[in-house]
Amino acid sequence: MPELEVCAGAELPPGTVRIVEAGPSLSIGVYNCGGGLYALEDRCTHDDGPLCEGDFDCDEGVAICPRHGARFEIATGRALTLPAYIPVATFPVRLRDDGVVVVDVPAS
Repeated sequence: MPELEVCAGAELPPGTVRIVEAGPSLSIGVYNCGGGLYALEDRCTHDDGPLCEGDFDCDEGVAICPRHGARFEIATGRALTLPAYIPVATFPVRLRDDGVVVVDVPAS
């Protein structure tokens, strides 16, 4: 899988999210929750609207869709509340040895 550079680790402190474009039709929200890094597709499965622009709660580990309030588990992408019931895609994310946050994305 190709590696997508997100930002320097210092630019993504705990309690923040960074949205990056991974391709013409794929945006990814990269979350730092308590030092753990997670990456979700920025697309609510309920109506294809943006997901990662909404609120999130690192203590509960959920992202909340800004349009209709569906909640998704950040670590797994699992839909937790209606109106969404289909999970969102997740991606491997890590901090490289050089201090850069990277996401592994599928080849286009």
